[in-house]
Amino acid sequence: MHSAVLLIEFGSIILALGLLGRFAARFRLSPIPLYLLAGLAFGEGGLLPLGASEEFVATGAEIGVILLLLMLGLEYTAGDLITNLKSHYPSGLVDCALNALPGAAAALLMGWGPVAAVVLAGVTWISSSGVIAKVLGDLGRVGNRETPVILSVLVLEDLAMAVYLPIVTALVAGAGLLAGSVTLAVALGAAGLVLFVAVRYGRLISRFVSSDDPEKLLLVVLGLTILVAGIAQQLQVSAAVGAFLVGIALSGEVAEGAHTLLSPLRDLFAAVFFVFFGLHTDPASIPPVLLPALALAFLTAATKIATGYWAARRAGISVKGRWRTGGALVARGEFSIVIAGLAVSAGIEPSLGPLATAYVLILVVLGPLTARYTEPLASWWTRRAEGRRETREASSREAAEAEAGASVGGD
Repeated sequence: MHSAVLLIEFGSIILALGLLGRFAARFRLSPIPLYLLAGLAFGEGGLLPLGASEEFVATGAEIGVILLLLMLGLEYTAGDLITNLKSHYPSGLVDCALNALPGAAAALLMGWGPVAAVVLAGVTWISSSGVIAKVLGDLGRVGNRETPVILSVLVLEDLAMAVYLPIVTALVAGAGLLAGSVTLAVALGAAGLVLFVAVRYGRLISRFVSSDDPEKLLLVVLGLTILVAGIAQQLQVSAAVGAFLVGIALSGEVAEGAHTLLSPLRDLFAAVFFVFFGLHTDPASIPPVLLPALALAFLTAATKIATGYWAARRAGISVKGRWRTGGALVARGEFSIVIAGLAVSAGIEPSLGPLATAYVLILVVLGPLTARYTEPLASWWTRRAEGRRETREASSREAAEAEAGASVGGD
């Protein structure tokens, strides 16, 4: 009987997610806020609380995080990462300063303590690569001159995750300074080792994993990723970081083939992850944090636009391209939820989960709008300001001419 209830509940969740995804696609929206709302509806305090399938959903959610980070790693080679670090690290530092500090300051102002401040800093810092990539495709901007700048900022954020996640994992687990330092040293050592192996022996690894049979390639890549993620978690390093590093180590045709095969699985389990996060958030807890979430969302939307503008100007992009870059970076999504999920699971701060949920819901809807309209609005405002300036200058000239004419007439 228990298994029948589990199948009915889990089947209903997947069906609902599919229908929500189709609804979002029809209106060219990101489905992430709808998935979060579905989780709120199925969780405690929601309309239809789950029972039998919650543990199964939790396992699926963990796989979703692993696949999200694996797919990100597959997008880049070790050489790409090194090049981006050398060329664009100032943009990454500006990005961190402008967008992480507001989150940390907000947590401290609300009296949540230093651990929650580090977590909320990550929530407000990291943009949503998935949402941004989809928006760029929908707007036909993949070939624009500013797109490499956007991707560089996202790559640097992904790299920062490899360092940031182990730190957060140690902090939320209550590890002391020594234990946290060991965890970080292990994470950095693992990242450095994987990058070294990927640069020197990436072709050999890809050749070992490669297979003409899609079934065998899928099983080997998925099995290797989950195995490495499990080992990383056993070493007190984030499983997500382990998956990310596996993705970096694979390249060429193997990476392309694995990306194609794993994309449907990633979408499925990522959707389950967002639902799982919503399950652990009581809808009644969101209204008390809605105003702080709105204030933080609009503040960090502005700082992301400033980040993109600065990075594009540094790369020699035109003014219109600078505004498009800033507007495209506003969306937050999967990473913000992943980071907040670590704190929620550890019970760091009860209000952190609801705040992160409301924050992501706001910016995942606002992000596509800023990507589309920031540049036109900036151009309109510039034209209006220039028109006012020209009007003032014309008025000043007319006044000066009238004064000069009066002076001549008096003589």
